[in-house]
Amino acid sequence: MHAGGAELKVPIEARVPDEFLLYVPTDGIGYKAVVRWRRDGRIGVEFTGTEPKPHWHYG
Repeated sequence: MHAGGAELKVPIEARVPDEFLLYVPTDGIGYKAVVRWRRDGRIGVEFTGTEPKPHWHYG
């Protein structure tokens, strides 16, 4: 993870949408993420903004 985005390890069969909210519990922040690349069980995302913790989050 870095200021502009992150590289995420996901199962190859995972269906990750092109845009999603990535909640990071240690930060308490939801990052608006846009997938920029997909490769061998990894995806690279760019952060386009932030939101507070989603009300539906379990933690």
